[in-house]
Amino acid sequence: MTYGARLAATMTRRLGRECVYTPSARLALYLALRRWCGPGARVLMSPVNDDVILFVVLAAGLRPVQAPVSPWTGNIDPAAVPESTWRSVDAVLTTNLYGMPDRMPELRERCAELGIPLFEDAAHAIGTHVAGQPIGTFGKAAAYSLSKHVAGMAGGFLAVEDARARRELELLRDDLLVPGRLREDVATTLRPLARSAVRGLHLVRPVWRTLQRLGLLERDGYRMPLHAPRLAESAREAPSLPAYDPWVRVDLHGYRERHGALVRGQLAVRMAGLDADLTRRRVGVSLLSRTAWASPELQATGDTPPPLFRVPLLVENRDTLVDRLITHGLVCGYLYDPPLDDYAGPDFVDPSPDPTAARWFAGHVLPVDPLVAREALRALGREGARCPELIPEPVSVRSNGEVVRDGNAGTYDV
Repeated sequence: MTYGARLAATMTRRLGRECVYTPSARLALYLALRRWCGPGARVLMSPVNDDVILFVVLAAGLRPVQAPVSPWTGNIDPAAVPESTWRSVDAVLTTNLYGMPDRMPELRERCAELGIPLFEDAAHAIGTHVAGQPIGTFGKAAAYSLSKHVAGMAGGFLAVEDARARRELELLRDDLLVPGRLREDVATTLRPLARSAVRGLHLVRPVWRTLQRLGLLERDGYRMPLHAPRLAESAREAPSLPAYDPWVRVDLHGYRERHGALVRGQLAVRMAGLDADLTRRRVGVSLLSRTAWASPELQATGDTPPPLFRVPLLVENRDTLVDRLITHGLVCGYLYDPPLDDYAGPDFVDPSPDPTAARWFAGHVLPVDPLVAREALRALGREGARCPELIPEPVSVRSNGEVVRDGNAGTYDV
């Protein structure tokens, strides 16, 4: 039996697609990029994305091309991508940021027209559907993260179209895995329990502040240090995960360690509770989507909200509010500011032709855990959180000259 086969079979039954188990979503994404993209290929992606994903793309020897985005979701706006850019890219990578789906039917159709692969980063979107179809089943391959939705602190999947691709990717994965260690397996197993204990004992504020004062957090800000000269040196070795390891490993040092039975057994137990977790998330999303801070796209989810990983509220003075919320025991992570083209610059990415929406969204979004929706609502009220002045409704011009206003683009269901 192949490594992680039982976990992969569970995910295959859920999606109806062949799945490969991996220690992390970032490794899963790397496998897909290496399998279907040659060195130097240009990948269209949203600039409102985890910097780790940028480094995974670079590690695969590819050129990130930053797309215009929706100011309500931070995801790619297909209609705003210039025709010249569409003709220049070799693949598309979605984000499904916080679980809000990319415009999958449009992106799938465009990629089919161009004959290029569509990759789905579904790390935030295990339970999200579009038009009755699960996120992760639209493209050539999709990467999922168990550390997000079942609090496993490890584990991921790569979903692909057929068994032949799965077998090839299992071999590539096995070549990239490094031996696991019992000490790390024990730590990975205990970490979710420790986090739950901190929350249950209302110790989030003192623990977080202590970690900050002692310099034990890997990130001083929302982005990790770029170290541009070292990054440029690493490009000489790409495609290569080891060359980019100082960047790809941040926040998850065991991203390619072979998990033992202890970790895999815990993840199997946690996956059994996934549907209950998704139900609780929908309840929290429903509460938060009816607030003044919800974007038009979030409000449009209506009575059937997706089970978001985080709920993207839009607020003024976001950075101050993030710090203040810690006093209420709420830590708001997963902030991707500044956008990747501002963060990395033209030496490492092709910048977006119109960065306005990405900068606005990245500077105002407050990702709230729907599992603590009521606590977040009380805290935001006490802090007097204010809505930002909404950016003007996006306008795109299609190749035929037709002017299109960017309305609510998603069809959400359960």
